[in-house]
Amino acid sequence: MSQEHNMRRVTAIRNGTVIDHIPSGQGMKVLEMLGVQSSTTVPVSMVMNVPSQKMGTKDIIKVEDRELNQDELNRLALVAPEAHVAIIRAYSVAEKLTINLGEEVVNVARCTFSNCITTNPREPLPHRLKVRGTEPLDLRCHYCGRPQDLDDLVHNLL
Repeated sequence: MSQEHNMRRVTAIRNGTVIDHIPSGQGMKVLEMLGVQSSTTVPVSMVMNVPSQKMGTKDIIKVEDRELNQDELNRLALVAPEAHVAIIRAYSVAEKLTINLGEEVVNVARCTFSNCITTNPREPLPHRLKVRGTEPLDLRCHYCGRPQDLDDLVHNLL
């Protein structure tokens, strides 16, 4: 391999989170789901369409001085269930976190159907989305059975 191919595309971070193996083209959606906006004060690096033996191409995100919590991992599972998450401390991998989509996603996002019973404030039901398939991701509301559009679901996060 050429030296250019082996070059690191983004510099190492001292402390923070690295999200690897994001499906190609989904990096922006991951940033939106994690609430990382242009007004953030910490450095954020994103590389899109990086060659990958496992996936063909992938996206990678590095967020300095921020460690993901379990709620954020649950959100990440909706867009990148196969992603690898590493917590970096003092330039070394301190933890590797596992993303687990499971058979049901509870209280991560509201149903996208505007007439679903879960949108009624007088019906305090948990927000439950059933995972019907993973390739491609097929989510359905437990209550109304409607399929969930991931683009809309990003705006219905709890």
